[in-house]
Amino acid sequence: MPGGLVALLDDVSVIARAAAASADDIGVAASRAGTKTAGVVIDDAAVTPSYVTGLSPARELPIIWKITLGSLKNKLLILLPGALLLSEFLPAAIVFVLMAGGAYLSYEGAEKVLEKLGGKKHGETLEDPIEDPAAFEKKRVLGAIRTDLILSAEIMAITLNEVAAEGLVTRAAVLAIVGILVTVAVYGAVAVIVKLDDIGLHLTEKSSQAAQAFGRFLLKGVPWLLTALSLIGTVAMLWVGGGIILHGLAELGIAGPEHWIEGIQHGVSEVAGAAGGVLGWLTFAGGSAIVGLVLGGALVFLLHNVLGLGHDAEGEAAH
Repeated sequence: MPGGLVALLDDVSVIARAAAASADDIGVAASRAGTKTAGVVIDDAAVTPSYVTGLSPARELPIIWKITLGSLKNKLLILLPGALLLSEFLPAAIVFVLMAGGAYLSYEGAEKVLEKLGGKKHGETLEDPIEDPAAFEKKRVLGAIRTDLILSAEIMAITLNEVAAEGLVTRAAVLAIVGILVTVAVYGAVAVIVKLDDIGLHLTEKSSQAAQAFGRFLLKGVPWLLTALSLIGTVAMLWVGGGIILHGLAELGIAGPEHWIEGIQHGVSEVAGAAGGVLGWLTFAGGSAIVGLVLGGALVFLLHNVLGLGHDAEGEAAH
């Protein structure tokens, strides 16, 4: 009996050690994959504040919470099982799914650029009288979740690529961990950003002169920050969308466009010296954004002017 108990305990300890080693492997893989997704995470954080800018301050956090829940559903209920199924049974289809998402982001970004340049507006915007605030809020939330789905797909695809050689369980665990951590980080940061003006107002009521000064600084700076983030968000749609298209074409054997832009990037990096890394990245991002703008502009023209599809004047899509 004691021998049997010892053997059982020994088996349990072996299983526990194996589980701990597996957990360590998952943690390392998740950390490695999370680092690779940093660029897309920044894009996601820049895009999201535009969906709550200009709305009632009382609705900002509830809207962000709704978008957060939508993002978690995107990652855990749609993209995670979809990514695992594709990686198991049809890995060649992943690039086409990503390119479709890149085309959609390019379309959204180009449409916003054209509207800012005086083009026809599609859908209800903040410049228009909002007759039904609840319906308008719902459209903006759905629009944010729709955009998040594309950015999340890129995050999950990058993550999946980093753990492609791992087993199914490890892949699933890493995708879930990265998906949850990215969502919490992005929308936690967005929540702080959109409430900075409230924080500033609170600080102006403090007795400390330093706190009051910092509060006034926040109140003056937040509108500029939100405007900048809105601009960055639009550009981010274009450079992420264009970048997905370039990389997808390279995966399909049409590597010329991506290699050409990379050649310019390396040339800028070599000439710029110490600032080469930053300027080189900006060069590639700029080239990707141009690709996204050209592709997106063509899609806008095709859908709105040729096929008569897309967003109508009564606002069937959120902006």
